[in-house]
Amino acid sequence: MCRLVAHGHNRISKIMTMTKRSPLALAVLALLMEMPMHPYRMQQLITLRGKDKVVNVSQRASLYSTIERLTRDGLIRVAEVERDGSRPERSVYEISDAGRATARNWLTDMLSVPKRGFPEFHAALAHAPVLKPEELAGLLRIRRDAVAVEASELQAELSAVSAFLPRVVLLDAELIVRTRATELHFLEDVLSSLDLGTMSWSRESLAALSHANEHSL
Repeated sequence: MCRLVAHGHNRISKIMTMTKRSPLALAVLALLMEMPMHPYRMQQLITLRGKDKVVNVSQRASLYSTIERLTRDGLIRVAEVERDGSRPERSVYEISDAGRATARNWLTDMLSVPKRGFPEFHAALAHAPVLKPEELAGLLRIRRDAVAVEASELQAELSAVSAFLPRVVLLDAELIVRTRATELHFLEDVLSSLDLGTMSWSRESLAALSHANEHSL
């Protein structure tokens, strides 16, 4: 019996190690921990619950390829095939024990360990000196206006549902709202420095700085 239990734990650990983690894969596992369902229902619930702001389900092919991968790795399996006359057959999936263990393992790691990402906006800011100050200001104003609209809309959505939904199911939305507010404050601060001229540069001054740094190495 002990050997069988150990073998089962080893098999689950192996599956957890070999399966590629992704936000969409975690979403599928989390949904199936609630109840068995077919892919279309998964996509529906992700969108209805507003989780499409943190999980990309705009392309149904991505969802199906993720489901195929999780099935192949033994994290989920087909529970039944629905047949309804004129409708195409639909496979209903359920989560396996390995899938439950994997979901908990992923959540533990994703919640407790900060992961360094490489956002496009951060990369663009790193190369902002390629532009002239007035060019950067113009582009950041466009972004500032877009972020302000998005932040306002997201806050309105959050306020509308927070009265009757528990906070724990809205934590992702709350983080997005606060992140947008922080970015908006940052953009306003940078634009103020650009408008006042307290932050300025030229290609010549940057080239001279680069040349001086090369000689100091």
